[in-house]
Amino acid sequence: MIRAAIDQDITPTDRLLERLPTDWDATVGLGSTEAEARADLADADVAFVTSRVPLTTAVVAAASDLDVIGKLGTGLDSVEVAAARDRGVEVTYTPGMNALSVAEHTLALTLATARRLTEARHLIETDRWRDDVHLGTRLSGSTVGIVGFGNVGKRVGSLLGGFDVDLLVHDPYVPEIDGELVGAEHVPLETVLAESDVVCVTAELTDETRGLLGEEELAAMSESAILVNTARGPIVQRDPLLDALQTGAIAGAGLDVHHDEPLGSDSPFLTLDNAVLTPHTASMTLESRQETIARLAENVRTLVAGETLPERYLAP
Repeated sequence: MIRAAIDQDITPTDRLLERLPTDWDATVGLGSTEAEARADLADADVAFVTSRVPLTTAVVAAASDLDVIGKLGTGLDSVEVAAARDRGVEVTYTPGMNALSVAEHTLALTLATARRLTEARHLIETDRWRDDVHLGTRLSGSTVGIVGFGNVGKRVGSLLGGFDVDLLVHDPYVPEIDGELVGAEHVPLETVLAESDVVCVTAELTDETRGLLGEEELAAMSESAILVNTARGPIVQRDPLLDALQTGAIAGAGLDVHHDEPLGSDSPFLTLDNAVLTPHTASMTLESRQETIARLAENVRTLVAGETLPERYLAP
């Protein structure tokens, strides 16, 4: 019998359960700490996870029966792929399938931050009205920089087509013709930061991008510019970003991802009128989840059966 441990964040969970063989023993519920994950995966043959479950070297080593890890989504930064490979554990994921949903959320955060929606709500909550609000800015006619021009970044560029913006792109691993398809100019990171009214971070979290935007980079942005991050929190250094928002070094930030997740209710970012925050929900549309869960279930079933899976769904 195959024992499957399923992260409760994979919702709608029923969609996954109904796609697993009826003779599998499936348990829903995984802890988000290393100690909890080690205990919850101790007897599992298969693990279905999101990025909230830390599959560290220690967790993978402790899961002695584990054969397959199915990671929902594109990022693999929560999985020690090398440790899994050393143990003969297959790792499959669903790259690019949630890209459009994340791109739409990036655009939503951009508009919400530019129009200062957090401040506007706070006015109503404190019995004030529009005369007390700071003026927002228009997206149309602005310059938007995209840091990371992969599956999400390309779709952000495409969605911005109706806003008559100038597009700047920084991604050293993407050919220039990819930017030309949406009218974007490939430029160095320094140019993106200095010339953009909006900087959208859609890069993968790697050793190269971790901490990519810190004090020096944020200082290079205009005081009227906003930063939007729907990639991974650690790409932007937490304390320099908080300082830049508190001092007005940049005008605002739209953040779906955070340095520490889950973000606590005591986070200083929640006190800021110029920050729009969401709890890592950019990919969480019904359409995206339905498609991605179906793909992940198929991937895992294929690997458990000992059959070949297309390389694009296997961890590199």
